[in-house]
Amino acid sequence: MKHSFYEANARQRVAGLLDAGSFRELLPPAERATSPHLPLLDTPVAFDDGAIVGVGTLDGRTVFVAAQEGGFMGGAVGEVHGAKLTGLFERAIDQRPDAVLLVLESGGVRLHEANAGLIAVSETMRALLDARAAGIPVVGLIGSSVGCFGGMGLIAACCDTLVMSEEGRLGMSGPEVIETAHGVEEFDSRDRALVWRTTGGKHRYLTGDAQAIVEDDIDAFRRAALAALDHHRALTLDGLLAEQAALTARLQAFGQQRDALDIWRALGVAAPEAIPLLERDAFVAAADPYRRAL
Repeated sequence: MKHSFYEANARQRVAGLLDAGSFRELLPPAERATSPHLPLLDTPVAFDDGAIVGVGTLDGRTVFVAAQEGGFMGGAVGEVHGAKLTGLFERAIDQRPDAVLLVLESGGVRLHEANAGLIAVSETMRALLDARAAGIPVVGLIGSSVGCFGGMGLIAACCDTLVMSEEGRLGMSGPEVIETAHGVEEFDSRDRALVWRTTGGKHRYLTGDAQAIVEDDIDAFRRAALAALDHHRALTLDGLLAEQAALTARLQAFGQQRDALDIWRALGVAAPEAIPLLERDAFVAAADPYRRAL
């Protein structure tokens, strides 16, 4: 029986990803570590501040895991939320688990805690890269309704492996933010087909931002996370330089394109309009030759 990753909440995702009964939460809701800023604005708090962190096992391997809860403020990052993420990576560096899993669901930084949230994102990025430099794989999982945007989009890009479903979305700025800043002519957030073919999992896989694309099924994400542990990409200077060169080449090749369909067409995809309609296995078979060309 399949269990939708998209429809699950953060705690259900953690329970389904890890071995049954193995998860031990750090700083759980009983500790009531809530945001010090939200009450000043008469805004409700959550006792886990929208971030669940802890340790468990994945097929017997020790993993640290963090999961963001999109149901609380869209998974937005504030001071406590970010501190829990940073602390998890710092603990990982000390205790050397087999991997860190990030279940990403966030619209970015909370406007209520803008400065604190931005600092928290930068601290998390630094701690994540320190963990990777210490040889600890970091696997990001994206398949929620909120997607992964803003500062968390940057953190996702720092992972050595990203796993997405077709339903997942990844970007720096969300569709509504782009439309608000630059107008509907720049990006129509109501055009759902445009939104998903621009920021959705299929496009991110085709262009190489995501290393794996899976069905909307918690067990499929679990299997992909296990596979990522067996194909860990170490953080090296040569690797970073190669990624930077690839991004530069991508910008030069596609920087003037207005639509994902134009990018796919430029890659040589014969019928780009058909790509979004393909089932997962057929899509991977069709996309892989073009991924290798990037």
